[in-house]
Parts: sequence; C-alpha cells; structure tokens
Amino acid sequence: MEYEAVIGLEVHIHLSTKTKAFCGCSTEFGAEPNSQVCPVCLGFPGSLPVLNKTALEYAIKVGLALGCSVQEYTKFDRKHYYYPDLPKNYQISQYDLPVSKDGFLDINVGNTPKRIRIKRAHLEEDAGKLIHAANSSQVDLNRAGIPLLEIVTEPDINSAQEAYEYLSALKSIIEYLDVSDCDMEKGSLRCDANISIRKKGQTRLGTKAELKNMNSFKGVKDALAYEIERQEHALENGETIIQETRLWDVKAMKTFPMRTKEEAKDYRYFPEPDLPPFIIAKDQIEAIRKQIPELPKAKALRFMKEYGLSEYDAGILVSTKDNADYAEDRLRQGKNKKSVANWLIGPLAGIAGSNNIEISEIKISTGDFLELIDLVENKQVISNLKGKEVLAEMAATGKPPALIIQEKNLAQISDEGALEKEMEAAISENAKSVADYRSGKANALMFLVGQVMKKTGGKANPKVVQEMLKRRLESV
Repeated sequence: MEYEAVIGLEVHIHLSTKTKAFCGCSTEFGAEPNSQVCPVCLGFPGSLPVLNKTALEYAIKVGLALGCSVQEYTKFDRKHYYYPDLPKNYQISQYDLPVSKDGFLDINVGNTPKRIRIKRAHLEEDAGKLIHAANSSQVDLNRAGIPLLEIVTEPDINSAQEAYEYLSALKSIIEYLDVSDCDMEKGSLRCDANISIRKKGQTRLGTKAELKNMNSFKGVKDALAYEIERQEHALENGETIIQETRLWDVKAMKTFPMRTKEEAKDYRYFPEPDLPPFIIAKDQIEAIRKQIPELPKAKALRFMKEYGLSEYDAGILVSTKDNADYAEDRLRQGKNKKSVANWLIGPLAGIAGSNNIEISEIKISTGDFLELIDLVENKQVISNLKGKEVLAEMAATGKPPALIIQEKNLAQISDEGALEKEMEAAISENAKSVADYRSGKANALMFLVGQVMKKTGGKANPKVVQEMLKRRLESV
C-alpha cells in the first residue's frame, strides 16, 4: 500500500539584536552562565517587559521577504507551560495575531518547482538552557528572553528532501537579510517537524508526531526519513499512531517518544497584560520593504542573464550572500564568465569543502584568481591540472600564481624540440595504439598524448603534443 508524508515545519530563528526581546540584557553568545540576566528575563514579580523595536523591524523584514501579509495590528500573548528553564512559567509569544502570515517560499526538488506556503511568522522570547551533568542538571538563563522569530509552514511538504530544500532556501534568505547568523551550533536556528502519513489519494490528515532535537539540516532529513518509514511500518502492521513528541537520536539514527503532544488549549493562551497591542503603520512597513536587498532567487536569475551562467551554476554561487559577493567581484572582472564560474564552483569550491569553509573565506585576491585562469586558459603557461595545484598553493600561502609556477617549476613545455624525444618514446613503446590510430580509432591518439604527459610529469602542453603526434603518425 502506498502512502504519502504530510510535513509541516516550525523554524525558530534567533534575531541578531544586541539586547533581548523585552529587556536590555545582552544577547552575546558564550558569556558565563547566568551573567546576562535581569529581573525582567528572570520573571521577578513586578518587572515589566518593553518590546525591542529592532526585533519587530527584523520580523517585519523577514515576513516581507517571504511574501507574507504584515499585520497592521498585532499583539502578544502568554503561552503557559512549566519547565525548569522557563522562569516565569509562561512564554511571551503570539497566538491569533502574529506579525505576519500567509506567505510562501518556492523551492526546487530536482527539476521540479514547488511552492511551500508560510502559515505565519510570529515573535516570541526564547527559554533558557538546561546543562546536564552526571548527577545534576543546571539552568543557564542567559538565553531566556532572546528574540525568536518562529516561521510555520502549512503541511505542504511531502518528503524529507523537500524539507531539506526548504530549510536551505529559508536559511539563505535569512542570511541575505542579515537578521540572524543562523548558526545551528549556537542554537540560532532550530527546527521542529510535524509529520503524519496517509494513503495516497486521501485528503484527511493522519495522526501527527512532532520531531525535536534535530541539530542540522541533514538531521532533519534523516529524522523525517526514519519517521516516515516507522509510521508506514506501524500502519501496515495494524498499529495505531499516537499523537506525541519524539526526539531524534543521531547516534542510533532513530526517533523515540518524549511526551504526548500538547494542543493549543494546553498552553492556556491569553493576551499579554503587560504589553499593549501594536499598530504597525503602512509607511513603516514600506520603509522596511525598501531595506530588503536582492534576494538569492533574484540574484541567481541576474547571474544567469548578465554572466550567461546555467541555473545550476548560478544557484551554487548565490547560496550565501558572502559567496555571491565574492563570486560577482570575480565574474564582473573576468574575461570569460563561464571559465570564471567553472573555477569558482569546481577547484575553489573543492578547496573550501576540504577545509570546511565557504569559498568567500579563501584569501585569494580577485587579481590573482583571474591571473591564474588567464595563465591556464589563454596563455597556456601551465596545464589545467597544474593550475589546480597552483590554486591550492595560493589558498594556503597567499602567493601570486606566477611566483608559485616559478618556484615549483610548473610551467608547461610547449617547445616542440623539447618534446620530440618523449613523443618518439611514446610511439615506439605503444605500437598497438599507433596501429589503432592509423586504422581509424581516433581515441588511440589521446592515449598516446597521455603517455607523453606522463613522461613529462604532466608539464607538456597537451595541444602541442596532440598536433605533433598527428603530423608524425599521419605522415607515414
């Protein structure tokens, strides 16, 4: 029996304000536990919250970038639950009147476009953090009160891969807006997933499970893939799916039950009495709209138009704003845009990947990068293979390409006289390939070129060698 997954994601993003959502405490990461707290974020009686204006503006900016309708009238609510890291025993959040709602995010899975609807994006404060030791648990409330933006999708996602693509696209937009560092290791971006399955063709939703404790996009993808399989197996065996919260165990690569899932009524929402409703004027919304930069999708389309790049190449280069700026600086100045793009997404991206950094973090100047491409592709001073070796040395040392070529004696041999001996040796040692070429097997020539390259340590100019071999073999 075939099933389909129905998935909705809740993404929590730390907004990169200097102070917390409702007080003046610092949001700086890594401070001594409980050193960035005050009566407001500790929930002392009589303390009153004051909304962080920048947090509201950041929330509006994200809503606009996601095509949401920003609400001109919004309010805050109390969401009640009891946990050691929630000192007030309630969280200031938004329930029925969020900052923005009814947006969308377009993704591509393979070559298939899909629109994921955004149900709402609302502001709230974060809770603290529990630190578990061998015989005790401690509470650090530095994080309590940091402004969070929760972005909730409609249940439009139908696979683990779609969820992964959605998260990647959302993270890219948030980074372009410069409202969060989206660092999952610091907890700046967290994701919960609601997932159920149903028989294909049905419209009624199945019983959902909420997945937590997924600390990477790959973790979200793996957890969803496991949960889809678990629920399918349960239904096939006549078991009942119960509504519950489940935790992802990355070591065991499986989910396990945490608690039964709460409903909205369990949180006893009611309007926050210490904060008034907020009126967001239209001219304020439009002023924030003008601050939105060129976003990834628009930038990719422009790269395709201005630099003649493929959709795939453009998509890679605009994945982060820093990478896009780094790439565009080189594309704008490069002679052959396609060659520059190939070096960016090929050898340079390979170096970045092997060092676990972004291409924008590689300290190679635009001038040196373009000079290397020119030496390889136009002046043919070195081979493409040796060019990659030079690029790696440039990234490691910061030296210019010409100096590295000279120091390592990597210059290509293009003088026919200097290649004559190696060519003749390759011909005499490979009689079968010579015969194959003369009988019409053109590929045999490239084998002979490879033999000459091997004898010269990869320094021979392959085009020169190919022409020499052709003249030599066709002259007899």
